[in-house]
Amino acid sequence: MMTQAAVLQILENGSFFRSKMRSVRCVAFTGLALSLVFSGGAAGVLPGSVAAMAQEKPATHYTTKHIYSETADPNADIAAALIQARKEHKRVLLDFGGDWCGDCQVLDIYFHQAPNDELLSKNYVLVHVWIGRMDRNLEIPEKYGVPIKKGVPALAVLDAKGNVLYSQKTGEFEDMRHMDTSSVTDFLEKWKRT
Repeated sequence: MMTQAAVLQILENGSFFRSKMRSVRCVAFTGLALSLVFSGGAAGVLPGSVAAMAQEKPATHYTTKHIYSETADPNADIAAALIQARKEHKRVLLDFGGDWCGDCQVLDIYFHQAPNDELLSKNYVLVHVWIGRMDRNLEIPEKYGVPIKKGVPALAVLDAKGNVLYSQKTGEFEDMRHMDTSSVTDFLEKWKRT
């Protein structure tokens, strides 16, 4: 299961979030320290807490995973996925995003956690489509009715013939950092073949 610290680490890897999260942590820690001092709770608590924090093992550093290929041909990848889906009686799941996107990283982590990993492998052929920084391969999500301007990650589900069964219209997954793995489970259950 992904910890909150791991999600925050993912988000901090993005340049937009790095400075914001440091500021939030600094303000939160300062507020906690001041509240302890002024409430009289600092005596005997603050020094021990600071000492304990200093001895705590630092959180594991998360390295951004390479998910979306800048050199792949998404049309060829989708065509190959459709062939595989027909052979294996599966659906095709299109995932539009970029490695820079913290929410895309979180979605990928959730895809690989139980029970989602099994649901995904048994029912879907997953195709990651790189959209650059919202400026590459934009004809692909447009073809499948996915408005990328609403945010990424963005998903579409195709049947084995290439018909769109679902296309994300309102940025449902663009806030993965505030969702949990069960939201992905529900989605995969809903759109798998019956």
